[in-house]
Amino acid sequence: MNATINHNGSREAEPQPLERGRPVFPDFLANHNQPHITSHEETSLPPAKSPPLPGRSRAGGKLLFAILGALVIVGCLLWQHSRAYSQLAITTSQMAVPTVATVPPQAGPAEMEINLPGNLMAYTEASIYARTNGYLKAWYTDIGAKLTAGQLMAEIETPDVDAQLRQAKADLSQARANLDIAQLTFGRGEELLATKVISQQEFDQNRTTLEARQALLQAGEASVQDLTVEQGFQKITAPFTGVVTRRDTDVGALINAGSSSASSTAQELFHVARTDILRVYISVPEIYSPLVRIDTPAWLELAEYPGVKFQGKVADVAGAIDPASRTLLTEVQVPNEDGRLFPGAYANVHLVLKVKNPLSVIPINTLLFRAQGTQVGVVDQSNIVHLKHVTIGRDFGTSLEVTSGIESNDRLILNPSDSLADGAKVEVQNRPARP
Repeated sequence: MNATINHNGSREAEPQPLERGRPVFPDFLANHNQPHITSHEETSLPPAKSPPLPGRSRAGGKLLFAILGALVIVGCLLWQHSRAYSQLAITTSQMAVPTVATVPPQAGPAEMEINLPGNLMAYTEASIYARTNGYLKAWYTDIGAKLTAGQLMAEIETPDVDAQLRQAKADLSQARANLDIAQLTFGRGEELLATKVISQQEFDQNRTTLEARQALLQAGEASVQDLTVEQGFQKITAPFTGVVTRRDTDVGALINAGSSSASSTAQELFHVARTDILRVYISVPEIYSPLVRIDTPAWLELAEYPGVKFQGKVADVAGAIDPASRTLLTEVQVPNEDGRLFPGAYANVHLVLKVKNPLSVIPINTLLFRAQGTQVGVVDQSNIVHLKHVTIGRDFGTSLEVTSGIESNDRLILNPSDSLADGAKVEVQNRPARP
């Protein structure tokens, strides 16, 4: 059998030769580059084995190389997929553990300042009333006038008192004359009694008359002295050094002696206040009462003097808590030599209190408000969350004072989520977060 080599190097058996004279059709499997042969004769080739062609070996090597390359690519793709899956699992596991920022509690200041309302009061103030009846003759000091102790402020005309004083002096003169007669009668009676000219009874009557005249003289002297003192009230003088804050009288006004009692018709003439030192009474809450002492520093802030601090100190402290308000009445004194401050003004009083054992202060954004109460999240050394109940003290705005519930070395979680649970695992930032 004859064989035909195709263009791809394979051998195929040729068909049996046809009868002579009949056309031979070209093989459709033959190489298309070879010419088609038409022969009327039989063509035969001796049977023999041909050596392997080099083209076939090269094709097999390429196929093997292509298969190996495909396997390498598939292996790389599978390795990359496995690596990506492992990385995804690690990332998912890491993302499942929340990352939190922590901050330690801060020690509170050694000094604390509390702000309380107060009203300024004069160190000493008095309402001036007349001690005698009459009419106002003249006044010499008006509102705002500076006074010194004993300075004349006004004069009152007292015609009734003057007449009474004159009558009392006349009665006193008569009493002295009667006393002189009684003394002479008693002296003569002693001599006559010795010679038995008068009886003992008459002598005793002379002695009794002398004693009565002496009593009348003393009464007359007392009456004159009282009216003289009352007449001295015609001059109204300043009781202490200060300033006139009110004048409620004028020349010619009827003056009635008395005071401000409900049954009195007396009218206040002047109001005098000492303003070189001012008092401020404040009510300190009971929680701060153990820290208030005499000479505790204080300063005042007034709306009319923005940014100005008027220094003072605690002068007196009440020894008991007011049960109605649960506060401690405290007096603060402020020097006012320049007269810038006025009695009756409103002021914010700042007390600077010394704290023996400062409490911890935490940021306000570490708190959790839940049905169980106010809590904070604390991270231990194993990064496990523990929820602690805390008791809040003073509010500083962005921070709070904690009286109990945490330790100084606790790590507090900033901005804790509502889903934060006790015993949860967290990841803590390496850099300490600022509160």
